[in-house]
Amino acid sequence: MLKELELRQLDCVSQKSVQIHYKGFTREEPLRFDMLVDGCVLVEVKAAQQILPIHKAQLLSYMKLLNVPVGLLINFNEMKLTAGVHRLILPGANSPEGFEQEETEETEDP
Repeated sequence: MLKELELRQLDCVSQKSVQIHYKGFTREEPLRFDMLVDGCVLVEVKAAQQILPIHKAQLLSYMKLLNVPVGLLINFNEMKLTAGVHRLILPGANSPEGFEQEETEETEDP
């Protein structure tokens, strides 16, 4: 999938270093995620019986650390692929003001 998106001239990465700030300490750590497309859509791929809240929490954590506004959680263990797509939106991400709200919005694509 990464190669196909690159052939379509989209910038895709599957690992990125992030700075973690905690009580005055800063540490740079590699963050392993499935795919970041053009720096604005984070894709996490699963092949699970069902999507659990922990899967969405993982994607949301990555979105916050990378300051990415849109995340797609795709479960390939579905008869119809569109039934396995979950979209998370992080309001205020990727903007100069930063996060305006702590809430996320989940939408189900038909």
